[in-house]
Amino acid sequence: MSQADDLFGGGPEPEPRRPQPAPAQPAAASAPGTYSASDIEVLEGLEPVRRRPGMYIGGTDANAYHHLFAEVIDNSMDEAIAGHATRIEVHLGADGYLTISDNGRGIPVEKHPKFPGRSTLEIVHTVLHAGGKFDSKAYETSGGLHGVGVSVVNALSDDMVVEVAREQQLYRIVFSRGKVVQDVEPVGRVQNRRGTTTRFHPDPQIFGENAHFSAERLFRMTRAKAYLFGGVELRWSCDESLAKPEVPAKAVFHYPDGLRDFMAARIEGETRITDEIFSGKSGKPGSHGAVEWAIAWTLGDGGVLSYCNTVPTPDGGTHEAGLRTALLRGLKSYAELTKNKAAAILTAEDVFAHCNAMLSVFVREPEFVGQTKDKLASGEASRIVDTALRDAFDHWLAASPNQAGKLLDWAIERAEERLRRRKEKEIDRASATRKLRLPGKLADCTQTAAQGAELFIVEGDSAGGSAKQARNRANQAVLPLRGKILNVAGASREKMHASQLISDLIQALGCGTRDRYREEDLRYDKIIVMTDADVDGAHIASLLITFFFQEMPRLIDAGHLYLALPPLYRITQGGKTLYARDDAHKDELLASEFTGKGKVDMTRFKGLGEMPFAHLRETTMSPKTRTLLQVKVRDDLDATRSSVERLMGTKPEARFDFIQENAAFVTDLDI
Repeated sequence: MSQADDLFGGGPEPEPRRPQPAPAQPAAASAPGTYSASDIEVLEGLEPVRRRPGMYIGGTDANAYHHLFAEVIDNSMDEAIAGHATRIEVHLGADGYLTISDNGRGIPVEKHPKFPGRSTLEIVHTVLHAGGKFDSKAYETSGGLHGVGVSVVNALSDDMVVEVAREQQLYRIVFSRGKVVQDVEPVGRVQNRRGTTTRFHPDPQIFGENAHFSAERLFRMTRAKAYLFGGVELRWSCDESLAKPEVPAKAVFHYPDGLRDFMAARIEGETRITDEIFSGKSGKPGSHGAVEWAIAWTLGDGGVLSYCNTVPTPDGGTHEAGLRTALLRGLKSYAELTKNKAAAILTAEDVFAHCNAMLSVFVREPEFVGQTKDKLASGEASRIVDTALRDAFDHWLAASPNQAGKLLDWAIERAEERLRRRKEKEIDRASATRKLRLPGKLADCTQTAAQGAELFIVEGDSAGGSAKQARNRANQAVLPLRGKILNVAGASREKMHASQLISDLIQALGCGTRDRYREEDLRYDKIIVMTDADVDGAHIASLLITFFFQEMPRLIDAGHLYLALPPLYRITQGGKTLYARDDAHKDELLASEFTGKGKVDMTRFKGLGEMPFAHLRETTMSPKTRTLLQVKVRDDLDATRSSVERLMGTKPEARFDFIQENAAFVTDLDI
């Protein structure tokens, strides 16, 4: 009997079912140029997930592929945290099937009261927003809140088998691509077994034939879950053909000391600034407001690993903000007690340099940014973490004066070094401005510090004139570029160096390019591309982003690059004025905001140069009222490079192929 058989409790294993989807029935097409009811498409069931997987799991890349595992194991972790499961098993087969099993209560199998004739087990897996976590009756805290996780996994799997053991009876249901293949049915009696077992295979139609699970990545994710809740034991296994030195065929994870054990393993072998790990817990594990942390300062790179309800939050959020506040405030308070006045210059940046922190918080009904839950947005999380850590950190510092003294002296050294670099940077920055000698181009700001300074890159002298009048001279600089910047992805290095526009831009930034890039020499905190809201403006923005991606990728990684969103229309009725970013937004505002009596006046801005500077300041340049888009590289870096090369490189046939492949998805053309 195979390991997969063991996880399913024995018995014949169902053959993988991969029926081909039924051919879609063509709808009656409307005549060319018309728009009728037949053009409105209604997606039912889980079809929206298959059509747009990026809306639910962030894409179809390797991160999204492994996010399917996270959605399933999070349900088992919720059972453990609620006190109903003590064991979770994970098995990866050589055939690409992944199995997650727990000994929790098991998903209910009886008929659902709102869906006559259909079992609750089916509803949970086939209906979006169906689950037991919308209130706090079944789970006080949980990682899944929207009732879409396991149904999304079902929709994106070509084969899924779910077995539930309840009241000594084993039930089984089989799905394929979100549809029931074999309805729920009892398959036999079981002794000493309960819980839910899910075995699934991601659909190659969605993720591609070459997509596969990484045993090493799943192994790390499984181990991390065990660290996050000491009350659960996680058992890992994979087929022998997948095992390697860093990924054993079998392993058992159980860490009663939780994050402290995790931190000790994480910093093993590193030189420590403080000998002791600052760790602790607050509240009952898994209950609302519970916090666990482990923090150590070393000479390594450091970084924060944070979680909410055992869900990793790689982009941080409000709980990390509470952590930073508590540590900075605690260290400054200790400095006051020891009469160390030099600590007045400390910032969170100084305290968190080389800080290795692990933070886990449990919040009832947390708010995340996006379905993939990469960033926590719950405001109360900051207060919960700050309150939990504040007294604990004060006591830790007071109880270990030698450790506290080392940490304080080290942080002050970091602060003094930071101020020294800033002073040198201000001198270099002023010198660079004199060297540029671009009185008709670069209109620099008056402040010399890079922190808080902004550079607006605009197209042409006309737009530059409006921007110069609209800006805040204290911290906003304007660099007009006449004409379109060179496409660096399709140009030689000699041609790029010969470009005056690129030379001006590199000199204005002052940080160098490629291997010579120096973050500390960057003269502005925000680089904002501000182009017209039309096709030409979008093209110029694309060329500039390509330049930064190729020549200054670390500038993007550090979060300095932004896109401004200037409006296309100004709409006025009486004393009411609103701005629309495009035609669709204009139509939406006319239908919802300007329905009263009175004439509606509408102005279409042909470009930034023709926009009154007061309007430009109000809509696009003032930090109080503007909207900026931060440029990030979120997907696989190699895939991003490939896309840039395909769309912006030297091979026109690659762009032609892209146009042919995506022409059917174009809904609007600006020509």
